[in-house]
Amino acid sequence: MEQPPFKVDKYYIKKVDADKKSIYCHHDIMGELLVPTHKHDKAQMLYAEGDVVFVTTETKSYFLPARHFIWIPSGVEHSIHPKSEQVMMRNLYFPVEKDEDEFYRSEGIYPVNNLLLQMMMFTNQWNGDLKKGSPSFVIAKAIKAILPQICHTNLPLELPQAKDARLGKILRYIENNLGETILFADVAHEFGYSERSLYRLFQKDLKMSFIQYYTIRRILKAIELLLERKLSVKEVALEVGYNSVPTFSNTFFKILGQRPSDYLNGEEILERGK
Repeated sequence: MEQPPFKVDKYYIKKVDADKKSIYCHHDIMGELLVPTHKHDKAQMLYAEGDVVFVTTETKSYFLPARHFIWIPSGVEHSIHPKSEQVMMRNLYFPVEKDEDEFYRSEGIYPVNNLLLQMMMFTNQWNGDLKKGSPSFVIAKAIKAILPQICHTNLPLELPQAKDARLGKILRYIENNLGETILFADVAHEFGYSERSLYRLFQKDLKMSFIQYYTIRRILKAIELLLERKLSVKEVALEVGYNSVPTFSNTFFKILGQRPSDYLNGEEILERGK
C-alpha cells in the first residue's frame, strides 16, 4: 500500500501551550502509529475518524472508536496509538478557566451526536491558534460549553493496566483467546489460583471483576472488527466468543447504547456525508 504523503507534525505539541489564552486547533492524518507520551497545560478534545485510536495514560488504556471523542484534562500525561496510519485526528485544546464544570476535570469517552459532529466538521477550516475575540474562538468555545449539556454518558471504553505481573499474564491469555468462551474457573485453574484468590487479585489490582474486564475487552474487540467491515454482525459475535447474536447485541447495547447493526449504519451515514 502506498504511504500517505504526510507525517504527523510533532512540533504542534510544543505549539499547543505557546499562547496560554488561545484555543489551539490541529487537524492531521496520523501518517504513523504513535504520538509519544506528552502532556500540555490545556485540556484536549480529540475526535478521530477512519479507525480506532488507543490513548494510554499512566493508569488506563482508552479505546477511542469512530464517532466518539475523548476528553483529556490539563496536565494528564498520555500517548496516542492509532490502529491505522489513515486515522484523521481532530484536536481542540482549551485553556483551563476558573470554576469550570466538573465535566472538564475527568478523562472520558463520549459519543458524538449530529450537532457536535457538524460543529467538529466546521473546525476543519482552522489550524493553529484561535485568538480570543475572533469568530473561530467564539465557535470553538461554544463547542466546549455544550459538552456538559449533551455528554451525559461517559462510556466504559477503557481498561486498567495490570500492575501485578502475574495478572498481566492472565490478561494476555484473555486477549489471545477472545474467540473462545473463557470461564473464570478454568482461568483460575490454568494459572494455579483458587477462584477466591483470583477474584481478590482482579479486584485489588484492576478495581473490577473478571467478568467486567472480560466483557469490556470482548466488546472493544468487536468494535474493531465492525469498523474493518469484513465480517457480518454474526461473524463478529463468534470472533469474540458469543454463540448467541442476541446476547452479543444486548451486551453491545448496554456498553455503547446502540446495537451493532446501528453502529455500522451510523458509520455508513458518516462516510456518505463527507
